[in-house]
Amino acid sequence: MTLAEYDSAWPGRFEALAARVNGALGLAALEIHHAGSTSVPELAAKPVIDIVLAVADSADEGAYLAALEAAGWELRVREPEWFEHRCLKSAEPASNLHVFTVGCPEIARMLAFRDHLRADPADRRLYEDTKRALAEHRWAVMQDYADAKTAVVTEIMGRALP
Repeated sequence: MTLAEYDSAWPGRFEALAARVNGALGLAALEIHHAGSTSVPELAAKPVIDIVLAVADSADEGAYLAALEAAGWELRVREPEWFEHRCLKSAEPASNLHVFTVGCPEIARMLAFRDHLRADPADRRLYEDTKRALAEHRWAVMQDYADAKTAVVTEIMGRALP
């Protein structure tokens, strides 16, 4: 896995992707947020834009999935047991589109983590140092990398959430 230095083009890529989501879903896209490491200035990241999309009911794939697939995303993850989360991927630009039901507590958690890293240089450095150390390993699957970050994410979340 390779981390890239922060790229000031990432917010613009998010804006273009958000416009694509809006174009595909219109009013069905209730919230669209830039999340993940590419949304935090000065933070090294995998150059993949993470987007959080809130819809009326993420379990109702008929309301959004075909339109997003027509716009270039492919469903890769379906997790009914975890907030009815769906994750779609797009290759150009590289993105992960995380779909949740509006009001889902995971949306607030993801945005609190992002906002905390934006505001706290020490925790941003801790997170980046952890990611850099883990990036030196070979991971059979990316979820293993994500799981390896759990302890530091939990630590930082303890400071990010009220």
